[in-house]
Amino acid sequence: MKITILGSGTSTGVPVVGCPCNVCTSKDPRNFRSRASILVEWKGKNLLVDTAPDLHLQALQTKLRRVDAVFYTHGHADHIFGLDELRVFNFIQGGVIPIYGTGATIEQIRRIFDYIWDPEAPLGGGKPRLETRTLESPTEVFGLPVQPVDVWHGQRTITGYIFDRVGYLTDCSGLPEASQALLQGKDLLIVGALRHRPHPTHFHLQAALDLIAELKPRRALLTHLSHSFDYETTNAELPAGVGLAYDGQVIELEEGP
Repeated sequence: MKITILGSGTSTGVPVVGCPCNVCTSKDPRNFRSRASILVEWKGKNLLVDTAPDLHLQALQTKLRRVDAVFYTHGHADHIFGLDELRVFNFIQGGVIPIYGTGATIEQIRRIFDYIWDPEAPLGGGKPRLETRTLESPTEVFGLPVQPVDVWHGQRTITGYIFDRVGYLTDCSGLPEASQALLQGKDLLIVGALRHRPHPTHFHLQAALDLIAELKPRRALLTHLSHSFDYETTNAELPAGVGLAYDGQVIELEEGP
């Protein structure tokens, strides 16, 4: 399995428009953070988590030419507004792309992008060809075990995912006990850490580190990062086995027993 960090940034992206801070004006490419998304490559299949508004740029930068399925965490703009970019992959692949999420997330996507499912909507330059699939319990997709897990995002519950031995939690401010049990001891845990100071709907740095210490993954990466973090400075201060994610980062995992 191969994981690519397509985007490691929070909803504003980094640089933040109009911001003159040291991170936003940095020359270090690891301080450039498009909106959060990952690609899971598994036995020739490409599984995307969320369609960030920056999907067009992310696909160009990583030479992504195929998307076989998309898994949605929730319906906020920074996680779904690149959905229309999927039509290009329809053109390339010549087929329908399944998209997965909870019933509430799928309903929100169908409402926001209603033209996709409206037979009377003019085609123009085309529209994505998608098949919505509700995912509320463990399943296998192309033979890969996929486990949705409940995640608290402030007062609402959204979805994290476990892809075999990899956990992905973005926009997370806490976890129910059942989700914590499912996420124990993974080979890789990717978890959101918005900033240094506490936040009502996201983990801040120390809260994310506390969760990592509880779940004890072999390796952990922090994502959904704001311009609070300079990559080189912050990364040097993190515990062993924990690092900041950066756009374009690739993590390869050997096949398990």
